[in-house]
Amino acid sequence: MSPQVIELCDEAKGTTAKIVASYGFNCFSFQAVLHGERHEVLWSAPNFERDELLPSRSGTPLLFPWPGRIRGTEFTFEGKTYRVQAADDKQGNAIHGFVNCRRWKVVESTPHKVVGRFVASQVEPNILQWWPSDFSLTVTYELQGNTLNSQLRVDNPGPGRLPFGLGTHAYFRVPLGAGGQADDCVVTVPAAAYWEMEKLLPTGKQLPATAGRDLRQGLPFHETKLDDVLGQLTFSDGRCVTSIYDPQLKRRLTLSFSDGFRECVVFNPPHREAICIEPYTCVPDPFTLTARGIDPGLRILDPGQSFTVDTSLQISAE
Repeated sequence: MSPQVIELCDEAKGTTAKIVASYGFNCFSFQAVLHGERHEVLWSAPNFERDELLPSRSGTPLLFPWPGRIRGTEFTFEGKTYRVQAADDKQGNAIHGFVNCRRWKVVESTPHKVVGRFVASQVEPNILQWWPSDFSLTVTYELQGNTLNSQLRVDNPGPGRLPFGLGTHAYFRVPLGAGGQADDCVVTVPAAAYWEMEKLLPTGKQLPATAGRDLRQGLPFHETKLDDVLGQLTFSDGRCVTSIYDPQLKRRLTLSFSDGFRECVVFNPPHREAICIEPYTCVPDPFTLTARGIDPGLRILDPGQSFTVDTSLQISAE
């Protein structure tokens, strides 16, 4: 089956974005235009959308109903144990939820805006055996010049309570255009702490962000060796602002997100052609931490309730 790819375009600016609805509603391309030069903001593997390669390693994977890992393949919620599939080859843990590798329904499409929806009971009824409640995730992408805005809304259409975490996992190319130097790019995330990890799972301890984990004043890309969950984010007027600055080209990529997100993962993929900045609503493995009396940010919706967050991605010349 051919992939269902939606292309957005801002005709005045010449910018484009591409979303593959048939494989996770992944926005895998965002081409901005600065001074007449086109720049691909997002990194994705060649033919990602056609070959259905690893869903969490290209573009902008959507992570739901949990971001990161769940310890092993079982968790307990309100006295009942659920089993999910292991997808972490190294450790045998469940990872990144159900929605990033399945087909979504396009419910609205215009030249510069697309809305996709994933309802578990409609896409794959088996999910209801693996998760405490049915769920609906609606994602909107809207292109405005060199800015790509997204809104993510969670609804609980089921009869039971819906526990969840939500994250986005964008791969941002470095440098920010031809002629730049990746190593000189500066990554900034206003986070005062990080979660201690053992075998890629949180121990429950938060520690001060120091040395190579302190991105508050910016850290050169060549000094980043990260796969970390950062916490104690700084929000101003309800938004957290992160960025990548290319001093050679004097360009800045800014990712801001609303305060429904609580943590931010920063990850260097092994190929080092990109860096991931990933807002999460909760810490990975939230059910284990909750059982230990630690608040991981796990969200719970009663039937009929909803939850909304948004992100804004922009590239500009300075």
